[in-house]
Amino acid sequence: MAETKQKKIARSEGGRENQRKIVVRQARLDDVAEIAALSQRVYAPAPGYSQRAIRSQIINFPEGQFVAEYEGQMVGHCATFIISGEVALNPHTWAEITGDGLASRHDPEGDYLYGMEVSVDPNYRRLRIGRRLYAMREKLCQELRLKGIVFGGRMPGYARRQRTYPNPEDYVQAVSDRKIRDTAIRFHLSNGFEPVGVLKDYDPDDKESLGYATHMVWLNPYYVEAGEKPGSERAMAQPDQVRVATVQLQMRGIKDASEFERQIEYFVDVAADYRADFVQFPELMTLQLLSAEPKPLPPSEGMARIAEYTDWFKDFMHRLAMRYNINIIGGTHPVRDEDGEIRNAAFVFLRDGSVHRQDKIHITPDEAYWWSLKGGSRVDVINTDCGPIGVLVCYDSEFPELARHLVNQGAMLLFVPFCTDEPRGYLRVRYCCHARAIENQIYVVLSGVVGNLPNVENMDIHYAESAILTPCDFAFARDGVAADAAPNTETIVFADLKLSDLRVARSSGSVRNLRDRRFDLYRVVWNTRRS
Repeated sequence: MAETKQKKIARSEGGRENQRKIVVRQARLDDVAEIAALSQRVYAPAPGYSQRAIRSQIINFPEGQFVAEYEGQMVGHCATFIISGEVALNPHTWAEITGDGLASRHDPEGDYLYGMEVSVDPNYRRLRIGRRLYAMREKLCQELRLKGIVFGGRMPGYARRQRTYPNPEDYVQAVSDRKIRDTAIRFHLSNGFEPVGVLKDYDPDDKESLGYATHMVWLNPYYVEAGEKPGSERAMAQPDQVRVATVQLQMRGIKDASEFERQIEYFVDVAADYRADFVQFPELMTLQLLSAEPKPLPPSEGMARIAEYTDWFKDFMHRLAMRYNINIIGGTHPVRDEDGEIRNAAFVFLRDGSVHRQDKIHITPDEAYWWSLKGGSRVDVINTDCGPIGVLVCYDSEFPELARHLVNQGAMLLFVPFCTDEPRGYLRVRYCCHARAIENQIYVVLSGVVGNLPNVENMDIHYAESAILTPCDFAFARDGVAADAAPNTETIVFADLKLSDLRVARSSGSVRNLRDRRFDLYRVVWNTRRS
């Protein structure tokens, strides 16, 4: 009687008896910290995936990342990306094919799904979490009409049996023939995968497998050769066209902060009237506020004083983004951090109300000497309603590793606020930004300051020709310039940028810089200890 009554109560409270305890779903960006914690539990004492890597996987190919939850607790993680069979079915290492775990080689035009990761919490391994995640992979492969799934699988029993089987292929065959036992290989075989070989030096850190991996393939039984290329529908999932605006702002003496507000709001209003998705302002635009001081301040004191405006500046720009429904790259503003150091920070104010910060990484000799500015230590993409973007401040654009790191994380738009005093400095930024656009096959938006700023030390004169740059190929303007501003004139310019043109250029352009990278020779490796 008591048990029957409890069941009735449960049904009356929403049928909790029938609620699923295990849920497998697509991973989201707000899962990143929890996935990283799971990875640490799985791989301890060795390091697990960093939050940067997990975030990049989700941004590069959101449809291919899954998590498993048991009663609200995250207990499993699965990461995949699309790649061509020409790459996946030939010898490779884990670092080469996954871009060091970032899924940066994801190719929407590829024909195979690559299995980069499946991990299950050690305390929940009897719930068939791994099998559920494999099932999601198979379902995704079929939905995208891909030829199959490929990955390099561990063979953790090999180190113990190397003397008996000096040839790793013989070891895999013995496991397949059930002569010996290897739990990882048997799991893959039981899930329909077939070994097509052994990958040498796949993961040198895997001592149990002696660095080897089984080259596993699962063929999609529903795959049919068709006229349209597999994966083409998915390739258009992102917004196809983005309108960007760049403000070439004149530095001028002002009486108070309200004058600065009117100047900035005017350009935001114009950009919103033209239905721009993004509007970008230049580097150090808030230094105009120092002209309102009663007397000129020495450079170091001026930086300290302008940093006091940080909360006011962030609140003002946040309200503009919300009021005008536009994403604002708010130039840069000096910020004093908890360590007492002042950094040149670019703030991004999204129309969803979120605020993001990207510090300038490389400080110029003048900035270090006159203003005692310090460089930041992270370069991360920012996810927006128009896709992931990156921000590099002025001098940072002259270091190709930073842009490549952002592209590896999924960025297709790069925003560069800058401040240069004369044409030589401007051209350094301009030429380097165009190089970044070509070598990464991305769009790059430059915004600079013009005019003079009396009574503000080290900000006397300025030169700029702001521009919106593209790769140089048939899909784009011949000179690789979508729009540019007249030299040293306060103005705003616009351009409509097609993300699909970037995808076409990357897959079938005259040159294919991203696809043709030699991962077997070089790659950008970020110091994860600074993440």
